[in-house]
Amino acid sequence: MSLSTDGVRVNRINDALYYIHQHIAEPLDARQLAKVAAYSAYHFHRCFKQVTGENVNEYIRRARLERCANLLMFSPGLTIQEASQCCGFLSPASFSQAFKKHFACSPTQWRNHGYSKFSQANYQQHWSDDLQQRILNAKALQMPEVKVQRLPAQPVAYVRHQGYDRSIRQAYEKLHVWADSQGVEWQVNKLLGLYHSNPDIVPAPLCHYVACLAVDDPIVRRGGVSALTIPEGMHATLHAAGGYGDLLPILHKFYMQWLPNSGYRLGNTPAYVRYSRCQFLDPNERFELQLCIPITL
Repeated sequence: MSLSTDGVRVNRINDALYYIHQHIAEPLDARQLAKVAAYSAYHFHRCFKQVTGENVNEYIRRARLERCANLLMFSPGLTIQEASQCCGFLSPASFSQAFKKHFACSPTQWRNHGYSKFSQANYQQHWSDDLQQRILNAKALQMPEVKVQRLPAQPVAYVRHQGYDRSIRQAYEKLHVWADSQGVEWQVNKLLGLYHSNPDIVPAPLCHYVACLAVDDPIVRRGGVSALTIPEGMHATLHAAGGYGDLLPILHKFYMQWLPNSGYRLGNTPAYVRYSRCQFLDPNERFELQLCIPITL
């Protein structure tokens, strides 16, 4: 398969993935998603598996369960049924069964320390000893000042990446090559990163990151570079600076301490960062950024 054909395939599946996450609370049908991706139903299933490594129904189920697991922990004002409905589960019985199969505990047990046990096992199995220790030390971190503000919508060009590690650099390099080929301005302060996965509960190699470049005009999609608009809305924001590996403990502290006591609950879109300095591109692996977490009342 040629590079151009492969890029078109990635772009089309990206459209389907974007649609899934934008409509996670609604019924999702593979035939409907095939139309979004401009494929026949047969080719859609095959291409989706090739790009994501999962079949489409497995991906939707996992995305819903991970989203619900986060809501149960970080939005204490929601009942279990409300949280499941926010994630597209129509039957309480089927939700409970799927949740227990995936997380090895019931939704009620998850809220009563099941989350902590699962996340601890996940860190021990999939994260470095250094990062495990940083997470354990997160309680002692000084929490940066959090501001609640409404942020405008931001169109971006983007490249999806799997894995929360130094290989994220490859996604930004791919984006940089595309920007140069299209005459799109490349500056570090125009870079963003979407954190699609919660590393507390998703193994590091399976976490999904989206490397983004802010753009003003519609883009030419090429070579696996796609386009989306980060929606406007209410966000909790904070400024953070440090070195490679320092950001995830800050995220952990925000989700575990600030958010449950804030009176807000998680919004429907991923947390993201706006870089002034990007650890994946900086020669000294340093970062300076604004962290933006969508929230709602």
